[in-house]
Order: sequence, then C-alpha cells, then structure tokens
Amino acid sequence: MALIKSISGIRGTIGGKTGDNLTPVDVVKFTAAFGTLLLRHNDANKTIVIGRDGRISGAMVKGLVISTLNALGFNVIDLDYSTTPTVEMAVVFEKAAGGIILTASHNPKEWNALKLLNGKGEFINSEEGQLVLEIAAKEEFDFVSVEKLGSVVNGGDVLQKHIDAILNYDLVDTAAIKKAKFKVVVDAVNSTGAIAVPAMLRTLGVKDIVVLNEEVNGKFAHNPEPLPEHLTELSAEVVKHNASLGIAVDPDVDRLCFVCEDGSMFGEEYTLVAVADYVLSNRKGNTVSNMSSTRALRDVTEKHGGTYYPSAVGEVNVVNKMKAVNAVIGGEGNGGIIVPDLHYGRDALIGIALFLTHLAKSKKSIKQLRNTYPDYFISKNKITLPTGPGGEESVDVKMLFEKIKTKYKNQPINSEDGLKIEFDTDWVHLRTSNTEPIIRIYAESNFATTADNIAKKLMKDINEVM
Repeated sequence: MALIKSISGIRGTIGGKTGDNLTPVDVVKFTAAFGTLLLRHNDANKTIVIGRDGRISGAMVKGLVISTLNALGFNVIDLDYSTTPTVEMAVVFEKAAGGIILTASHNPKEWNALKLLNGKGEFINSEEGQLVLEIAAKEEFDFVSVEKLGSVVNGGDVLQKHIDAILNYDLVDTAAIKKAKFKVVVDAVNSTGAIAVPAMLRTLGVKDIVVLNEEVNGKFAHNPEPLPEHLTELSAEVVKHNASLGIAVDPDVDRLCFVCEDGSMFGEEYTLVAVADYVLSNRKGNTVSNMSSTRALRDVTEKHGGTYYPSAVGEVNVVNKMKAVNAVIGGEGNGGIIVPDLHYGRDALIGIALFLTHLAKSKKSIKQLRNTYPDYFISKNKITLPTGPGGEESVDVKMLFEKIKTKYKNQPINSEDGLKIEFDTDWVHLRTSNTEPIIRIYAESNFATTADNIAKKLMKDINEVM
C-alpha cells in the first residue's frame, strides 16, 4: 500500500517498509518537517496541539509525534482522544502555532494519518503541504539541545469548550430541542464519536440516547465510512427502539449523516442542504459546496435569495471559496458542515446542534422534513487509467478533457476542478483522483436511471478518446 501525500495530509497503512507505508520512520520524518515549517513561519511560538481518533495505532503514532515535536523544542498540548473539529478549535483556544490530528478519517482500521493545521486551526494549503514534502525529502531538520527540549501537558476538557461554543451559537436553540424530546440512536463506530456525540446531545437537552459501537477501541464494527450500505445496524436499531432519528459520524467526527424514523436514509448529501436551509432562513447570504455535491444546495440557496458557488473538491478548496464569496454556510456532500463564524472546518457537532434545532422548530418528523427537499440522485463511477511500467499514467488527461470540453462546448462548463458539464438541472463532473490513476465520474439528475445514463455516456466518450 503506497504512502499517500496529498492536500489531506500524510496517510498510509501501519507497518511495512519505510516510504511505502506509514512506518514509525515516516511518522517522525513528516512530523519533523511540519514542525520545521512552523518554526520558519514563527520561531517564537513553540506550542502545538495534537489529538487522535480511536484507532488501534493511535497511541503508538501519538508517542512518536510528541517525542519528535519535543525534540524540535515544541511544547505539546495533548488532547489524546478527540475529534478533528475539536483539535481545530483548540489551536485557536490555545493560540498555538499549529496542530496535528492523528486520524485517517473514514479509512479502515489499518490506516492512520497526520492531518496538519496552521495557526488558525485550518488545514494547511497546497503550497505549505509541498514545502512539508520538500523539507522531509531533504531532511532539513534542526533538533534542539537537551536543555531546550519541549514539554507535554494534558489538554484538559477542550471538548467542553467546543460544546460551550456551540451552545452559545445564536442559531442553536436548546430549549426547542429539549421540548421536542427526541429519542436518538448514535452509531459511534468504535471511535471518539462515542465520547463527543452523546456529550453534545446531553448538553442540548436530549436525554434518551442509545449508543451503538460505543467502545473506543479502533476495531471498527463495520466499514467506518458513513454510507447507507454500512449503516444497516443503525437503521434497524432506530426502528427497533422507535427512535426519532439515528445519527452516524465517521471516526474523527467531521462527517455527519442521519437516519429517518422508519429506518430510511436522510441522505448524506442532504445533511448540508437541511442545515443550510435553516441557517439561510435566519441569515441571508451565500453558500459553497464542492462541485461533486448535490444541486439541492443551489436550489435551497436561491429559494432564500442567496447565491450558490461551487468549489474544487477538498476541504481546503471549499474553505478558500467560502472566504472569497463570504459564504454564511458551506461544506461537502459527504456530510461535512462548515459554519464559518464558529470555525472554518467540517464539524459534525455543530451540524447536529443546528439540524436538531431545525427539526424541532419545523415540528415535523425527520422523514417529513426530508420530503420537503428535492429528490436528486447521484451516480458515482470511475474509469481506471492505463499506466506505464513505473505506474505512471500513460494517458494525457489534460488533452482528453480538452476533447470532451470541445464536444460539449454548447453546454455550461466549469473547468476549475476537472470538468463539470451542466445539462439544464442535470450535471456530470469528471476529475482525476489525487491518490489513484483513475477518473471519477459523478452525475446527478432527478431520476436515478437518467444519472446513470449520463455517467455511462461520458464514460463512453472518455473511452473513445483514449
């Protein structure tokens, strides 16, 4: 399994050979490179926040990261079990130089990763990421003498600070949530959602909570990506317990999706749509999602008099576009909610608080609420690109996309991230993967068969060009 270095951080499977997997040597090297980059930006700030999800390898990786940062002279605030959004907010709370989150997000248990944050608690940009890779490759590290070694302290209850900030957010109505007397089933997938989500719910006034897969041991009870095919247990338990709704998060609690009272899926694409609908009904403004996300967000935004803007795929790109257009809400169709006046990061906890407020105030069941939004269907496909003997792509993707662009020149086309071609209310998005030699083809329509047919048509076009 290759070690993956991308805008999302340094990811890999544990064990194996250095440079091919996320080995202890690789953890030390990339941690040292990131610390060195922070020192170049500001050598006076020697504080870094770290936190981890519930992965089996988390304690081992954390020990390596802390020791490496101490060896560079950094004082580490260790949150230990935490969530990605909590670490992001803690960087700001502690006025730290940056942060590292030890999580491979929705990847299976054998994976781990270093996700790197700047002093604003936001993911570093692509230029900074490239500098980290260059520093690591050249091993341009300068470790301190024994008298200047850094320290490590426990971060305390930063989760409570995070929750308190959410409770104080003006659009969160705890009284309405408490009055609704929701019964909630949570699938915590054996990670830190088992700590954070029930704590958030209890503080919101939800008393009737059932937690599935609540032991934080990293031995994920199912594939940890919160997709419908992985949430059959949650769906069944919602019905069994006659619950108001089900909540699923990924291992680091930055993705969020819901299950309706009848066991059907609310749809992870519609997590952002519903939250945006509530926010925009109280606060006029613009929205952003990546261009592989549902058109329903655009519909909801325009209904409230705002303007929708698409961004390139990737949280950093969504955040940059949100800042550029002064969006009041944004995120990704994978269940990622970004509330900018709380912090610029995907956050399932603020998502839960806003969604439950919306649901309570609507006086509808969650199924009834879902039925107020348009039904779009996304067909997700991919084409594997031919590769050369060294694994390099043997197809000129730029040329390929230019030919596709020419063929559909009479349609609206966005080429900011691959190609997005619009056909009235339907669309198709073609983009290469950052980590695999593939082209992803996402198509959306009012009908599943139409979305599939659009995707198949473009796949045929691509194969003909190749």
